[in-house]
Amino acid sequence: MTVRPIRPDDVPAVVGLVRELAEYEKAAHEVQLTEEQLTAALFGDDPKVFGHVAVAGDAAVVGTALWFLTFSTWRGTHGIHLEDLYVQPAHRGRGLGRELLRTLAGLCVQRGYGRLEWSVLDWNTPSIEFYEAAGAVPMDEWTVYRLTDDALTDFAADRRG
Repeated sequence: MTVRPIRPDDVPAVVGLVRELAEYEKAAHEVQLTEEQLTAALFGDDPKVFGHVAVAGDAAVVGTALWFLTFSTWRGTHGIHLEDLYVQPAHRGRGLGRELLRTLAGLCVQRGYGRLEWSVLDWNTPSIEFYEAAGAVPMDEWTVYRLTDDALTDFAADRRG
């Protein structure tokens, strides 16, 4: 098993993994990602998202880590925000998730980035235990807020002073 950067021919498998993750997180109905969108995001003229895959011995893509750059004004450096980390259940326990996460940590160190961060659902005990075993700490004092769909459009159009 190996971890390597995503290639264009991996995109269909990665989209499938994103859908599997959404099912696991009880949010399959929210996935709108298409192969075309992911291809453009990863391999377009000015990519803003990046990724790695975990590949089984038979060359099947069985895990993925999709990420993008952030910037910390407090640290004065970029960081990596891990959007999705997923390994298919049949391939867990072999160190693939750890290797995907370690690969991103290595990129941070190599490039001088100050942070590697991500979000995890409060009920996802196996993932929380996995991340804490790697030395990650929860940011309990922070709450994630999000604007999407009609709320995003409505707020963008609201020009009140």
